Amino acid sequence: MFDAEKYERQIEVFGFEGQEKLVESSVLVVGAGGLGSPVIAYLAAAGVGRIGIVDGDVVEKSNLQRQIIHNSVGVNKAESAASFVEKLNPDVVLDIYPYSITPRNALKLIEPYDVVVGCPDSFRVRYLINDASMLLGKPFVHAAVYAWEGEVSVFYGKPCYRCYLPSAPASEGSAIVGATAGVFGSMQAVEVIKILTGSGEVLKGRMIRGDLSRMEFFTFSIPENSECPVCSGKLKGIFDENYIGSCEIRKLD
Repeated sequence: MFDAEKYERQIEVFGFEGQEKLVESSVLVVGAGGLGSPVIAYLAAAGVGRIGIVDGDVVEKSNLQRQIIHNSVGVNKAESAASFVEKLNPDVVLDIYPYSITPRNALKLIEPYDVVVGCPDSFRVRYLINDASMLLGKPFVHAAVYAWEGEVSVFYGKPCYRCYLPSAPASEGSAIVGATAGVFGSMQAVEVIKILTGSGEVLKGRMIRGDLSRMEFFTFSIPENSECPVCSGKLKGIFDENYIGSCEIRKLD
């Protein structure tokens, strides 16, 4: 049984049944950086029963401007995030994976969890999470940020991330305002809570994009791609060849 007083304000939103669902749920967060920080913090505070944290990087000084759950340079990010959660909400069961997600371990990492949240800083990892999540039938809550801008969506069945972006752009930027990551990471946490509690309308098949420099947001539908090799069911496994270069699907089985 959970502490009703701790969660009373959100119980007013989705009820005791919704809170029970959170307590009984599990979420895997891939990346404990700028996006992962608010995701981990708000899911832990909300009382999600089990949280897995995947990150092979160590905290650097330049991370502290936006990765607000960390306070010690040189510590593995998954372990640092776990220390934060233990202080915030000791009722949460933590699974710590202090290494990177790869084509060889992606299915094993994602399979035990109800939802996977993608908070990486590379297209390669986003495609990997998408493909593994689709194969396992798990909801994938996506976000990406750059400078003042960001986007959030939920991929579960059709359409998938590859319908939205069939191949990776040539380059990735690293500029980011810390609060931008905070806004869009918080939106990811909201989507996870909606999925787990069944409360609210999930962004499945839709993308919300925002430019915080002008405080402008818009939402659009992502069309299904009937030729998509992933959500059409043609992809039968996770293969290294599909996560190099532009990350186009080169091998199906």
